Amino acid sequence: MATMWMEGDRYQIKGVPDRVKMNQLNNLLHDALISTEHVEKCAIIEKKDGEQKAASPGFNMSKDQILSVLDDFKRCSVIRKEGIFFEEKNYKCIRADKNSIYAKSLQPGEGGVILVRTNSLVIVATYTEKMFPSVCVEAMEKLGDYFREKGR
Repeated sequence: MATMWMEGDRYQIKGVPDRVKMNQLNNLLHDALISTEHVEKCAIIEKKDGEQKAASPGFNMSKDQILSVLDDFKRCSVIRKEGIFFEEKNYKCIRADKNSIYAKSLQPGEGGVILVRTNSLVIVATYTEKMFPSVCVEAMEKLGDYFREKGR
């Protein structure tokens, strides 16, 4: 039986298996991002341990990809000039600051990638050329704000 207790200003649920928590994160990704129809694939990464906590179906980031994404936020000034490399593609930086990185593929018709950082997570999403980048950005930033409000 699951029990709840207060930690800081957040409720914690003891006794809920990790797979259930991950399923909740996957549902959140679907409801907040994929359902917009302007996010191709997405994932949530825990910054502390570099683990992928949730992802859209079929999107499994390698450990090297995860480490690269986490490192990107430490190199914003370089990224603004040189862009980023993600999923074997080069992307031109549109925006890079301590909370968000937006990048568009250098290949015509390839879409882009959005990275949003919170206190303990990094959210990654891609979009295709047929999708609206502004809708992807808005959904990602809203999800980032949600996690920041929750202290995550």
